[in-house]
Amino acid sequence: MRLEALRAVSYSELVDRLAGRVETDGVVGPSGARYQLEVQGLWDRDVGESLRVIVSVDDGGVRAFAPVSDDFIVARDGSFVGE
Repeated sequence: MRLEALRAVSYSELVDRLAGRVETDGVVGPSGARYQLEVQGLWDRDVGESLRVIVSVDDGGVRAFAPVSDDFIVARDGSFVGE
């Protein structure tokens, strides 16, 4: 859900918000379980070019060592790389 919302954000907004940064948030799932959410933006190759956005989630227990994650790469022109 968070990944889809981030895909709707413009390249420039993603860069301003995430490039070289990590955002963390606590979320509650439908079952009432609490999860740690981490969103990170990394330059995919060269600084100022494509930005890789990674969203990871874990339950704070054993899953913290192997979180579930997904990502996308957005180019400067707003297109998604590799899709």
